[in-house]
Amino acid sequence: MSHWTWDYNTDDSAHITGGLPPGVIAEVERIATELSALGRDAEAVGRPTGRTGGLREFDILGGRGFINFLAVPRHECVYVCGITWYE
Repeated sequence: MSHWTWDYNTDDSAHITGGLPPGVIAEVERIATELSALGRDAEAVGRPTGRTGGLREFDILGGRGFINFLAVPRHECVYVCGITWYE
């Protein structure tokens, strides 16, 4: 089992989640929990494909939006950096 955690990539999570419907925030947090359970393998999830590391992008809610995240092995943490939601 992974000891990784997840967090928003800012001290003020409202900066990333502000104005989003509660269901979208819940889905993002669910996905972040799943990504952290992957541990180091989270570095290869989503786009860009064919390489690991760096800022990653992952679709949410059937392509109605996406999250940007960083998987940082040194911190054993997945950081949610941004959420794009198409209303």
